Amino acid sequence: MSIDNLMVFGTLALVMLAWVGLSVGSFLNVVIYRLPVMLERTWTAIAKEHLEEAAKRESPIADDAPFNLAVPRSRCPACQTPIKAWQNIPVLSWLLLRGRCAACGTSIPVRYPAIELMTGIASVAVIATFSFTGFGYAALLFTWVLIAATFIDFDTQLLPDQLTLPLLWAGLLVNSTAFPGLVGPVSPTDSILGATFGYGSLWSVYWLFKLVTGKEGMGFGDFKLLGALGAWLGWQVLPAIILIASVCGLTYALFGMLRNRQELGQPMPFGPFLAIGGWVCLIARDRVLAFFSI
Repeated sequence: MSIDNLMVFGTLALVMLAWVGLSVGSFLNVVIYRLPVMLERTWTAIAKEHLEEAAKRESPIADDAPFNLAVPRSRCPACQTPIKAWQNIPVLSWLLLRGRCAACGTSIPVRYPAIELMTGIASVAVIATFSFTGFGYAALLFTWVLIAATFIDFDTQLLPDQLTLPLLWAGLLVNSTAFPGLVGPVSPTDSILGATFGYGSLWSVYWLFKLVTGKEGMGFGDFKLLGALGAWLGWQVLPAIILIASVCGLTYALFGMLRNRQELGQPMPFGPFLAIGGWVCLIARDRVLAFFSI
């Protein structure tokens, strides 16, 4: 990571990068909330078509109304008042509104500006590492998808195929010879092996655990996410990703138990911790490999 990489195009470019990161973070808040609802609507439509009965659920928006990442306009979840443009400025609007809806006064969760800040900081860190290069821009997309997947998994314990599978194929393409301007960090062979071993390792753990206990230990989305991380970063970093994810997950579970928020045996998403491990290995791949002497 180097400040020189950030200053290649001057201070203005750095400011623009930070603003783009914050703005993407604001959009990711929309993705995190709406994508699971969109998927649920699709599943409900399929259930209606094949089972001829509606899957009942509570929703503030009618099922037949357009609902995607573009429409309807962002609105307060409590009072459904559309959010004005000045109220949708990343971080700044939350501060100006003092964390409350301008219409009804309902508290706006601090998570929204936190995700915007996280995305902005992570974006700057990525460009500080890879500069304004083809792979630097690809790594930004990689980072943004991981952030969206992380919070969707936290909320729903779901890793949508709409995120994990494109991420996997993108990793294979980035490290292929078809796009020499991207210059991915690993060879095409290591990328393919990373995708294969990443998916296969957790798939094997899943079935071994199920055969021994009769229970499902993790979701299929975890297999696909680790496969995607392997496609981007190569098979060599997979042990490090799994170790980092396991340590972070264990720490999170212990902290939750101490605060009486996590019970023993209660399901817990693993995708967010895989994402943390993958992003750490993206930013510090050589150091991680040196540490593990691989």
